Amino acid sequence: MTPDLTTNYLGIQFSSPFLIGASPLVDTIDKVLRLEDAGVSGIVMHSLFEEQLTRDAMATIAQLENPSESNPEALSYFPDVSDYSLGVEEYLAQIASVKERTGLPVIASLNGRTVGGWMEYAKEMESAGADALELNVYDVPTDPTETGAEIEARLVQIVRAVRESIRIPLAIKLAPFYTSLPNIVKQLEEAGANGVVLFNRFYQPDLNIEELEVEPRIYLSTSNELLLRLRWMAILHGRCQLSLGLSGGIHHVQDAVKAIMAGADVLQVVSLILRQGTGAMTSLMEGFKNWMEEHEYENIAQMRGCLSSKTSPNPAEFERANYLRILHLWKN
Repeated sequence: MTPDLTTNYLGIQFSSPFLIGASPLVDTIDKVLRLEDAGVSGIVMHSLFEEQLTRDAMATIAQLENPSESNPEALSYFPDVSDYSLGVEEYLAQIASVKERTGLPVIASLNGRTVGGWMEYAKEMESAGADALELNVYDVPTDPTETGAEIEARLVQIVRAVRESIRIPLAIKLAPFYTSLPNIVKQLEEAGANGVVLFNRFYQPDLNIEELEVEPRIYLSTSNELLLRLRWMAILHGRCQLSLGLSGGIHHVQDAVKAIMAGADVLQVVSLILRQGTGAMTSLMEGFKNWMEEHEYENIAQMRGCLSSKTSPNPAEFERANYLRILHLWKN
């Protein structure tokens, strides 16, 4: 009997847990069509950034109010428009095009850190046909006077504001650095979120010691990054009513199996395809299906959360017990 790979995420039925995560992989309709042929069950658009939307708004205001006195230096703190692969209008058109030409659910994405007019674009994404919205609050706190509670309150405020402006499901892509991840997830649920995604990847800049410059660097994920996600996925499963998405570290069949068993509803894959092409997604899905057959799993529901903290005979393994045990084993 062929296993049933269907899964529900954010109230949306997906044909399998395998989604394309936010990335340039979906910036053209040709790429999306190839991914659909490869078997992906849905896509997350790359993010429109608060800075991008703010820059567009500033540029428009400058053109309307002071066409002969525009000062390009006023906008120079933001990335150049050409740095963004899709502008706002192109982004909205891409959502509409994917909905028209494929059968894939589309999750739009916004990336920001403050409450502002940029959040109004959530409504435009909904109007363009997005099935859901992923809010990516990428925040690197640098102000020593700002408390963790203030940072969390700002996040909750943003979520409430976006929730009030749209009717489609809303997922929040989180960083792993909150003092109490279960508590902030609880706050987000109360603020109207429908799901969370674990985790956002922070891209660390490097230092050029010869040119005395800060250099942007990007490293694709590996399976090693999965462990942090598995731990918190297993802890959150069953302790909240939100849909749970996992992003980062899915490269092999075993990675996917572990993520589902920890409690994930969907898996967002990017780095594997960037390295190996769309065929890697087909191989991953076929291998996952074969694994289920060999281990006599009939559907995803049977697997989901079977190794979570809630169902584990020893949930302390996800907490301090694992720490103590590992140190003891290493010593011996």
